[in-house]
Amino acid sequence: MYDIIVNPSSQSGRGKKLWEQTVKPALDGRGLSYRVHFSRQAGDVSRLARDLTGKRNVILLGGDGTLNEFLQGAEHLEDLSVGYIPAGSSNDLARDIHISKNPAKALERILSGGRTLSLDIGEITFPDGNRRRFAVSCGAGFDAAVCEESNRSGLKKKLNRIGLGKLVYLGIALKQLLGAGTVSCRLTLDGHETVKIPNILFLAAMIHRYEGGGFQFCPRADCSDGLLDLCLVENLPKWLILAALPTAYFGKHYLFHGIRAYRARKLHIMTSSPLWVHTDGEVPGAFRECTVECLQGKLRMIV
Repeated sequence: MYDIIVNPSSQSGRGKKLWEQTVKPALDGRGLSYRVHFSRQAGDVSRLARDLTGKRNVILLGGDGTLNEFLQGAEHLEDLSVGYIPAGSSNDLARDIHISKNPAKALERILSGGRTLSLDIGEITFPDGNRRRFAVSCGAGFDAAVCEESNRSGLKKKLNRIGLGKLVYLGIALKQLLGAGTVSCRLTLDGHETVKIPNILFLAAMIHRYEGGGFQFCPRADCSDGLLDLCLVENLPKWLILAALPTAYFGKHYLFHGIRAYRARKLHIMTSSPLWVHTDGEVPGAFRECTVECLQGKLRMIV
C-alpha cells in the first residue's frame, strides 16, 4: 500500500499532468494498492503528513517546497519510507542524490525498491520557540530576500509555464544585490567557536550541495554526515559579487576573498538587524536571532 501526496500545482500545473499521465497509469498497470491525497492550498501537505501514522510507504509528487511542507507535518519520520518524484522548478535535493529527472524512471526506482538512504535534515528554532525543518538548506539574508520576493511574484508563475521561471530569480537577485544593506553578524558554532562578521550579505546552512536551482554553495556537503555545511558571504563590492556568483554553479566561489566555509552540527545566529530567513525556499519571516541544527539520518528515502 502506498500513500501518495500530489501537489498538482507544482511548476504551474506540471504535478497534475504527471499524476494523470505517468504515475497513476503506472500504479494501475501494476495492480498496486494506493491512496492518493491532493494538496489544494498551502498547509495541506503538512496536514496530510500529520495524518500518516504507523509504518507507511509514501510517495511525494512535487517540488522541494512540497517536501519541505511534508517535513513540517510528519511527526514520526522513523516510521515512513519516502519516495520522491521531483516536479518543481529547482529540484535541488533530487539533483544531489541523483533522482532521475524522468518521472517514469524515478517512479520505477521507488516501486522496485531502489536504495534506501538515511538522509539528514535540518531544524531551525526561532526565539519564540517555533521550529521549522528543512531538507536541503536554510539561509538568512540575500538568498532569503530573493526567495521572499520571488514567492510574491506573479511573473514567476507565468514564466514557469514556459520553463523560464529562473529568469525571475535572476532579475530579483540583481535587484536585491544592488539594494543590499550592511548588517553585522555573530555566529556561534557548536557552542564554543564564535565568528564575528562586520558586514554580512548572506549565510546558507546546507544539508545538500545545491540550492536555488543548481548553485553549489556548499560543494563538500554530505547529506548523511550529521553536519551542516555553511557558506558565508560578506557584503563585498557589488562588482565582485557579480563576478563570484556564476562560479557558484561549479563550487569555485571560495576562490574569492570574503566568502568563507564552515562546518558545525549546531549554530546560533545573531544579527544587528532582522534578516529574511528561508527554509528550502519557504520564508517564515525576518529575524535577528535563530538556532540551526542538523538532525542526522532522520529521513528514510527510497532512490
